[in-house]
Amino acid sequence: MKTYSAKASEIQKKWFIVDAEGKTLGRLATQIAYVLRGKHKPTFTPHMDMGDNVVVINAAKVKLSANKELTKLYHRHTGFFGGLKTQTAAEIRATQPERLLELAVKGMLPHNRLGDECYRHLKVYAGAEHPHVSQKPEALPERTIKN
Repeated sequence: MKTYSAKASEIQKKWFIVDAEGKTLGRLATQIAYVLRGKHKPTFTPHMDMGDNVVVINAAKVKLSANKELTKLYHRHTGFFGGLKTQTAAEIRATQPERLLELAVKGMLPHNRLGDECYRHLKVYAGAEHPHVSQKPEALPERTIKN
């Protein structure tokens, strides 16, 4: 038996669309990260960007479980001394609702150049409109991950 390793010329990317309305943030983010990474394909190769493009609509209507809307904190740093900025999930949802899902998915991808490349294929929109109609995105299958 030889281990199969895909070549760059063999990679075929598809477009998927996901409606985030009423779905739990973490559970949705794991499915999206799984598809962005390409693990749903039988030709998955760990060192290559095998993943598909994912368009997420209605990201403003994603659910957070329990009391996380007020207790979950997001930190960022300006780069200056004492520049740590902290926001709750509710504050981020009020200003940039798509940011919640973007941060959740980015944290589930590899933290290197490959993860950055996979993250580029994620398109998140707060409302139901998106400019990727010409790519003819298919609905993402409900269960992409086997538990």
